[in-house]
Amino acid sequence: LAAAKAGADAVDAASDAMSGTTSQPSLGAIVASTQGTALDTGLSLKSVQALNEYWEECRGIYAPFESGQKTGSADVYHHEMPGGQYTNLLFQSTQLGLTGQWSKVKEAYATANHVLGDIIKVTPSSKVTGDLAQFIVANKLTEAEIIEKAESLSFPKSVVEYFQGLLGIPPFGFPEPLRSRVLKGKKIEGTNLVSFEGRPGADMAPYNFEQARNTLEAKWGAIDGGKGEDIRDVDVMSHALYPGVFDEYMEHKTEFGAVNHMDTRTFLTGIKVGEEVEVSLEPGKRLVIKLVSLSEADKDGFVNLQFEMNGTPRSVSVKDKSAGIEDAPARPKALAGVAGSIGAPMPGVVLETKVRKGDRVKVGDPLVSLSAMKMETMVGAPVSGIVDRVVVTAG
Repeated sequence: LAAAKAGADAVDAASDAMSGTTSQPSLGAIVASTQGTALDTGLSLKSVQALNEYWEECRGIYAPFESGQKTGSADVYHHEMPGGQYTNLLFQSTQLGLTGQWSKVKEAYATANHVLGDIIKVTPSSKVTGDLAQFIVANKLTEAEIIEKAESLSFPKSVVEYFQGLLGIPPFGFPEPLRSRVLKGKKIEGTNLVSFEGRPGADMAPYNFEQARNTLEAKWGAIDGGKGEDIRDVDVMSHALYPGVFDEYMEHKTEFGAVNHMDTRTFLTGIKVGEEVEVSLEPGKRLVIKLVSLSEADKDGFVNLQFEMNGTPRSVSVKDKSAGIEDAPARPKALAGVAGSIGAPMPGVVLETKVRKGDRVKVGDPLVSLSAMKMETMVGAPVSGIVDRVVVTAG
């Protein structure tokens, strides 16, 4: 309201159910408090509340991802951490083993902001500040030590890239001598520059979209005997912007399939025994899935699921990550696209291994004998070579 009275043309607000703490102020409160005044928004409070009912339900669904924060905190005027980053950094710090040190992380954020030059904090510059803050706490550094020991410290990659100018040039310039000590005169990969002096894109070669498409089609189109993904324009663009994230997404999609066919509630919380859900793959193709039973986790943390798909009984064994069994070794899997990495053609019990590490084999030589449901299978070598390792044994 103060911003509006000062002449702001627009203010940012959030639906009541999503407002407060690190979020924007309540839209309903703004609409109601300005009705009939010179600042009347023209919005219907009844319509705003109808929309809020939807977001109330959504917030309940996403409750497992909440930070647990109950109130706001005035120390934001000191550390200047953006609201959206506040909750993310709180969770990230816990995952990095900094549980119970959140107050130190916030104080370190103020220190990081100062040594970086009091930068404008938006994504991704706020991430740089957060990464440096956690680095400071984890290594118990003072502001003076950051500058004095900069040449010998292994700073987070995001911090180095910031000083290289990959995010652009901050309006007040980079702080010295910290920048020079962090960069140590090393060239930016793929360039002859130690740092960019202007817009980074101006010094980059034009992106070869066609070559990128061919690379992605060769990598992801070869899966499952050439029945892999059709690379779309948006895939090429996604990989150009976030190559690591795109590859992680494709690996997840390759392993679990297209999960976008599931409704959000099922994806986030799963289904209970006796519950039935419908999955529409395409017009005219619908799956009705019902969970029949769920076993207790075995010693390795795996549970057996009995379910029906369109009335047909099925079963599957999956790792229960909530079982608290962290030390059970994950079973190695064959690497997709690597001809010499050989996996079982179907689930089964190993009867006999025919080779040992160092053995030389030719195409077709027997490697492992499997048995599943009284059916034996001999896994043969698809390529000639020397056995590097064998990760299975009889039984």
